[in-house]
Amino acid sequence: MRIAAVVVLTVVAAARLEAEPPLLTGDVMTHDPSSIVKQGDQHYLFHTGRGIGLKSSRDLVEWTQQRGVFDRDATPDWIEKHVPGFRGHYWAPDVVFADGRYRVYYSASRFGQQASAIGLATNETLDAQSPNYAWRDDGAVVTSTPDAPYNAIDPSVLIDDQGRHWMTFGSFWKGIYLFELDAKTGLPADPNAAPTRVASATEIEAPTLIQRDGWFYLFVNHGLCCRGVESTYRILVGRSRTPTGPYLDRDGRDLVDGGGTLLLDSQSPRIGPGHVAPFAWAPAQGFGFHYYDANQRGLSKLGLADWQWSEDGWPTAADVRLAGEVERPRRRRRQAE
Repeated sequence: MRIAAVVVLTVVAAARLEAEPPLLTGDVMTHDPSSIVKQGDQHYLFHTGRGIGLKSSRDLVEWTQQRGVFDRDATPDWIEKHVPGFRGHYWAPDVVFADGRYRVYYSASRFGQQASAIGLATNETLDAQSPNYAWRDDGAVVTSTPDAPYNAIDPSVLIDDQGRHWMTFGSFWKGIYLFELDAKTGLPADPNAAPTRVASATEIEAPTLIQRDGWFYLFVNHGLCCRGVESTYRILVGRSRTPTGPYLDRDGRDLVDGGGTLLLDSQSPRIGPGHVAPFAWAPAQGFGFHYYDANQRGLSKLGLADWQWSEDGWPTAADVRLAGEVERPRRRRRQAE
């Protein structure tokens, strides 16, 4: 009888281990991940960091830090005009592949300020070993000043089923905005057109758009980031039949009026999940996000999850994969002169 019980327990334990999603390993410290793109047998994501952070993985489990887009001490000259005092720490990038090049949209700003800019850098390849690997900065896409209704950070780009390019962006102020990009250049299709507001709340940022079965889904973050285990970030969603909205949640509330159906919230050790980062090869299949790890005093790490869709077309997060323990980075001490 005891032998049978041991066998049963062993089988159950093995089944649980097999069913549990694998922990992400390697260089998993991440904030504000971009869409995850695939080139050859490698997956790539960009993230907040000096020079724009970049990571790669073959299997979406083991991640390796790569060289950033810009050299640590090299900042495009045009940024200083729009963001005085900017020091090369770029926020919340996104990436799409179009017209034979990878387009990385990035944010230049300073915390709590509205003098901000979204820029564009492009490359033929993400393989740093390729002779064609070279980043080209294509300048400003959209900027903001204190008299604008929006803050020009947190870009996200969708190429819809008709091949049209749409950028959502925004953080706090009057909310999340959207405009169309020129598919050929990656810059605004009409530089004189005012962006359309598609979501608003007291604390809102980090928009992402995907398309599925005739619906456009807008994901946003409510709450506050960047406070470790005290962060209140949470991911909400609304949908629309057109990219310009209106985006309504499951209860019919407009996201412009603060609506949104909860998708992912804090559940220890996953605190403050944010920045939906779709799998570019299958946006309706899975996504990445960042969170603050309560088991490591609030370190910001990469998480992954699958989409699960209801019969009436609403997403939930399934098979959430978190990151394993990492060595805390040590702060550099100044040497005495």
